[in-house]
Amino acid sequence: MRDKGFVYQPVPRQPVPDARTFPYVVDDLEWARQHGYGSDIERQRENVRNNDVNQRYFQGLPENRRASAIAAANGNRPQGLTARTPDGTAITRSPQGCQSQAQRKLYQNLESWFQARVTMDSLPSLRGEEVTADPEYKKAARAWAACMRTAGHDFKDPAALRAALPPPKRPLSRSEEVALATSEVNCGQSSGLAATSRRLDRKYGAELTKRYRSDANAWLRFRLVALPRARSVIEADRGR
Repeated sequence: MRDKGFVYQPVPRQPVPDARTFPYVVDDLEWARQHGYGSDIERQRENVRNNDVNQRYFQGLPENRRASAIAAANGNRPQGLTARTPDGTAITRSPQGCQSQAQRKLYQNLESWFQARVTMDSLPSLRGEEVTADPEYKKAARAWAACMRTAGHDFKDPAALRAALPPPKRPLSRSEEVALATSEVNCGQSSGLAATSRRLDRKYGAELTKRYRSDANAWLRFRLVALPRARSVIEADRGR
């Protein structure tokens, strides 16, 4: 970006360290006691997004320069590089621009790396679908729902509870949010839903990795061989 006359500042990949996802059920009691369902974390993330130095830089440029900066970063054309998800959906992006240039330098074979990444990015949602469709998960979810009803909360499963939560900008009171989240954790433990979810997640994760072994192996190989190149880029930048 410097070579093209623009500024780009690297930012932390995880700017809010306490941010976590619980795809099946909240199972960390200390986290739930501190964050409830994470409405405080989501507000922090929103603040980070609103104050992103690169977005503020792009938005501060004159309109013609802004368009040139975005093209420099992402390429002039939105297509040219295509990969397919496991269900056959085509994902396209530009092979040009600084993002693709940097990834080509790191991973050497941009096309193969992109296909491996698209496949691996798709697996968590596929794994989640397999887990929640499993009869063992459904049985444990019914036990969880019965436990939650006893605690005064009527939800079919954790997903239904999430759907019923208000948006982070106007959340439950902290005491309500924490009480509900800790009830979920306790019922997740006593019903067996937390343990069942973890076991099924490992099971289906292993099956999907085996099913898509070629892309999984490529994804690991690309990242391992890119590490020395990444370190050399960082060291060279420090020496500027």
